[in-house]
Amino acid sequence: MAMPKLQLHTKILLAMVVGAAFGLLANRLAWGTFVATYIEPLGTAFVRLIGMVIVPLVFASLLVGTTSLGDIRSLGRIGAKTIGFYLCTTTVAISVGLLLANLVQPGSGLAENAKSRLIEGAAQQGGAAESPRESPSIKDVLLNIIPTNPIRAFAEGQMLQIIFFSLLTGVCLTLIGAERGGPAIRFFEAVNDAMVMMVHLIMKVAPFGVFALIAAVVADFGLHILLVLAKYSAVVVAGLLMHMLLVYSLALKLFSKVGMGRFFRGIRPAQLIAFSSASSSATLPVTIECAVENLGVPRHICSFTLPLGATVNMDGTSLYQGVAAVFLAQLYGMDLSLAQQLTIVLTATLASIGAAGTPGAGIVTLAIVLGSIGVPLEGIGIILGVDRILDMCRTVVNVTGDAVCAVVVASTENQVRCTPAGE
Repeated sequence: MAMPKLQLHTKILLAMVVGAAFGLLANRLAWGTFVATYIEPLGTAFVRLIGMVIVPLVFASLLVGTTSLGDIRSLGRIGAKTIGFYLCTTTVAISVGLLLANLVQPGSGLAENAKSRLIEGAAQQGGAAESPRESPSIKDVLLNIIPTNPIRAFAEGQMLQIIFFSLLTGVCLTLIGAERGGPAIRFFEAVNDAMVMMVHLIMKVAPFGVFALIAAVVADFGLHILLVLAKYSAVVVAGLLMHMLLVYSLALKLFSKVGMGRFFRGIRPAQLIAFSSASSSATLPVTIECAVENLGVPRHICSFTLPLGATVNMDGTSLYQGVAAVFLAQLYGMDLSLAQQLTIVLTATLASIGAAGTPGAGIVTLAIVLGSIGVPLEGIGIILGVDRILDMCRTVVNVTGDAVCAVVVASTENQVRCTPAGE
């Protein structure tokens, strides 16, 4: 009797477990150089393969998705629902983080000698964090969406500008009519199909890439890194789980007919890739396929909501920033006023809109948040040690939120298939 084939998410999960075990062994035996030289490049190659298709996939899928909506009023309605959902959940996520941080007080109760050692180490590592930009104003955020040179936006991977240009191109192709716009639309449909096929081919090597990524992280840091700031890490992870399991589940229950079980089973491959790569942008092609194939969301809605979400929806990152800001303030003996905490909510929401969906981008936006409330930026060095692992966790929430939005928008448009494709 032939053995049944393992599903992709099972292979990825096994690769994560084996990679973590191998990484721990490498850490104990001081094989860090071997892992960095021979194992880590496999993970880097996998992430680069996925990254290779992001720009053409986002442009083609958004353009095709826009033209397939037919009339402009439908596009405006779906766009308003998408942006509204992302802004609401981001605000809730930051609030959850602030609430937990204020209740648990993760930065209090630390012995003075340990606190001084942490702050000393932070001062030395502070240079690893980028200097903060000023908190972006709404005017700057809106103006920076418009590219002065679309070709440069493509070359530099400026996702907000690419999204704007692709949406505008799709609208214009719709307005000039099928006779003149049809050939261009069919061309980009073929590009989109080619990118989707490329994603399928790349995913065949996903288990090997995930193994290498996880092994490199554990070999580099070791499991003891979580013990250094265990309380802070626990608060962040607890907040992420609460937001994912309570807020998203409530949104699914209120606005869609897709059950929690079906949703979390369907999105699992994307969550595993998000965890291992710590990049919502790199996970985007997988998220689109999961939403279409497993959750029954039409591709034209996925092509609009998910690329937008990978750029502007950073619920997990925003929640982490709320916890981190309060944690560092407590370490430095600062009492944050209600006005300062409201400033965190506003600043983190605006900063997350332009944050890159790549590993470590949350540190840059955290610097903006800390600067807005007067917390010393050297404190970022305190949490850099655990940031990579927490980055992996919050990326899972970011990607899950994108998928929830796609399901909710499709459900409110009465366009969700009752059963996944292939059933």
